[in-house]
Amino acid sequence: MENPHYAVRKSLKRKLEADLIHTSKQLHPKISAKILRHVSLLNSAHPSSVSDCTAIKSAIDALSLLAENEDLVDTLLKCGVVPALVRHLRLTDNARRDDGDEADSVKDDSDGVTKHFQFEVIKGCAVILELLAIEKEYQQLVVDAGALPCLVDWLRMQKISTIAQPLIDLLKRVADAITSLAHENTGIKTLVRMEGGIAPLVELLEFNDIKVQRAAARALRTLAFNNDANKNQIVECNALPTLVLMLQSEDPKVHYEAVGVIGNLVHSSPNIKKEVLLAGALQPVISSLSSSCPESQREAALLIGQFATTDSDCKVHIGQRGAIPPLVDMLKSPDVELQEMSAFALGRLAQDSHNQAGIAQSGGIEPLLKLLGSKKVPVQQNAVFALYSLVDNENNVADIIKKDGFQKLKAGNFRNQQTGVCVTKTLKRLEEKTQGRVLKHLIHLIRLAEEAVQRRVAIALAYLCSPHDRKTIFIDNNGLKLLLDILKSSNVKQKSDASMALHQLAAKASSSFSLFDIAPPSPTPQMYLGEEYVNNPKLSDVTFLVEGRSFYAHRDCLVSSDIFRAMFDGSYREREAKNIVIPNIKWDVFELMMRFIYTGTVDVNLDIAQDLLRAADQYLLDGLKRICEYAIAQEISEENVSLLYKMSEDFNATSLKHSCILFMLEKFDKLRSEPWYCPLVRHILPDICMFFSTLLVKSHPADS
Repeated sequence: MENPHYAVRKSLKRKLEADLIHTSKQLHPKISAKILRHVSLLNSAHPSSVSDCTAIKSAIDALSLLAENEDLVDTLLKCGVVPALVRHLRLTDNARRDDGDEADSVKDDSDGVTKHFQFEVIKGCAVILELLAIEKEYQQLVVDAGALPCLVDWLRMQKISTIAQPLIDLLKRVADAITSLAHENTGIKTLVRMEGGIAPLVELLEFNDIKVQRAAARALRTLAFNNDANKNQIVECNALPTLVLMLQSEDPKVHYEAVGVIGNLVHSSPNIKKEVLLAGALQPVISSLSSSCPESQREAALLIGQFATTDSDCKVHIGQRGAIPPLVDMLKSPDVELQEMSAFALGRLAQDSHNQAGIAQSGGIEPLLKLLGSKKVPVQQNAVFALYSLVDNENNVADIIKKDGFQKLKAGNFRNQQTGVCVTKTLKRLEEKTQGRVLKHLIHLIRLAEEAVQRRVAIALAYLCSPHDRKTIFIDNNGLKLLLDILKSSNVKQKSDASMALHQLAAKASSSFSLFDIAPPSPTPQMYLGEEYVNNPKLSDVTFLVEGRSFYAHRDCLVSSDIFRAMFDGSYREREAKNIVIPNIKWDVFELMMRFIYTGTVDVNLDIAQDLLRAADQYLLDGLKRICEYAIAQEISEENVSLLYKMSEDFNATSLKHSCILFMLEKFDKLRSEPWYCPLVRHILPDICMFFSTLLVKSHPADS
């Protein structure tokens, strides 16, 4: 990844800008004049004397202060600051000389003093260029002015025989300037290599000052990012042995920069990754996972993930060498970036079966499940990917379900499409694994685990179990009672989960047949005369009077109704009557009822379905009742479900009752705020229990 140092620096700049922006806007004309005076001095002065050096340094210091205000960068550039700085960056013969006598007298003779001041000036120039390179267009302007070759030349000053503090500071600032110029700029990264800047930066990794080492590593890290040619040259310059040694530094900032360079070198570069591993980087990187520096931990975790990308042997070695426990600890960190990178690394490691067991054994499942609730998309995505691999190990399945992993996966808010797809695959894999010894383990938990675990397992199995196992789980091993008990809970979330689980269980169980299957045939053989005989006086032997109107019927056809059969065969007074009065029923309702008796079918619309249901119940026409129940069930809504349930009870409409039960379970989240909902559900729990008991037994494949 690109060096995060710049995000911090930009943030600090913006804060400074916010403090100064009002004043700077008011004073821009005066500031421009001031800048021009400093630029004029830089363009005319020569570092040939102490006084000239002092004047130049004062101008450089003043411009450095102005460059810290991001709002003034454009003004500085327009006033010609960059060419003036480049003029002083160019090495002079005096700067290149370094014989022993001069080194010994650097504080005493004027030439030594001049060199000291020149180092300070060059350092100041580098600082200003670093500050100016905040935008890509500004970076290019600096390079076009010829700054880059000069900066590279100054990197080579490390080879002089005597190293004084001014030169140390200069080398650090020059490396930082190159880093800033090349930041997210592919063209300038390439140009640094072409100017010969990589070799001296690699040499600076062994410099005897830690700050210079870190600055050189920071520059190499930037140059290696997404630039294969630069990566190859860094490796060719033999940087890897030094970087590996830096990984073992006691200074966390040093191994942070080193692991960052290595990370960018191996990214999308399999051959370099092999060379890095051969150079002995693996164990120091694993050790960095336990660093006191969060940045080092993050970079090390990223690098572990990169090591584990494709090489299965490497995955095993990483696990064997102790990487998993610190990565699991990082999952629990409040630092979101540590969570992201450790989940990334564990996801890659979990592709190996041995590591799947190791991650679970190290306590990795629970923190990974917790990260499913992260608001940061990459954290969610990495956690889901890791869990997908962990589910592949049957030994982990029960543990994931036991820790409420199924519900967290199913009900999580996953904003990224790829994450959602991976969640779907993970749930599917859970379903595939829920059989054999995994299922036995889960059933064991249902029977003997603590109540919270029992309930979690029962909810998960409502979604995951196969048709062959539903009866065993929910009837024989008390799973149904667990779900029904949750409906009595005061915990809204638990009640919602149980409601949806029961609905899912019913949906799966009833997939092989309809709730509205035609009722068993009457023991009395049915005879359908056909449509043409409906209310036809031809051959009619009985007349019904409905709302004062005559309806012609045929006794032999009416025996499909137990009520009509009893009416004509029993001791009722209607037995011999030719005209029978039918009270309390509308003509159109009676006409449809008779049409069903004559034809065995009828079209029912919702406007008449309820009255027709009442009539069908009164005359014991189960087939017509089912048709009416079906029509009414299509119109169940949040507004009428309680009334329709009451109707199903009044008319013994079992299928309609079951449809209302399923609707209330499915719409729990919308209905739970209704004052009637919870009391009604508690009241009908026996009906719900009876419905599911019958359904699960009836849908069991062995009973089909």
